[in-house]
Amino acid sequence: MSPMKKYDVVIIGGDAAITEALELTRFASKVTVIHRRNELRATKILQEKAFANPKIEILWDTTIVEAITGDTMVGKVRVNNVKTGKESALDVSGVFISIGFKSNTVYLKGILKLDDNGLVITDEKMETGVPGILAAGDVRSGSIRQLIAAAGDGAVAAISAEAYLSEKYV
Repeated sequence: MSPMKKYDVVIIGGDAAITEALELTRFASKVTVIHRRNELRATKILQEKAFANPKIEILWDTTIVEAITGDTMVGKVRVNNVKTGKESALDVSGVFISIGFKSNTVYLKGILKLDDNGLVITDEKMETGVPGILAAGDVRSGSIRQLIAAAGDGAVAAISAEAYLSEKYV
């Protein structure tokens, strides 16, 4: 794969985002990390790697105003510096959004069986062990956290839900 002129990574500053930014430097000539605060929440080792990587630029205290503009391809991202109020546009050829590794499953504790990372344990049919409750995608233990895999999990869960409802109510 040949490097693109530039990627921009829109992040919240945690481990997932910095990991993605570091990975993108393998393919991009430049990665711009847009972060709404003046410090990252990523682990110290990931921060050190990012700061040492000459391909990574961090825009501190910045938020997205207009996510993506362009006619047939991504062309610009409009950003706003939250401290100065100054808006500007970044020329980009891609936008990658990373929102984190940790699923919000606290509300399921005591209802469903969760693994050590708080992810829902399922079988191959996406069943959770509680009749009628299924889980699919990134919330599921063992997920590879890819959109296509989540879609596949969703298809399996839909078929399992239909079978459950047919057996129970037909």
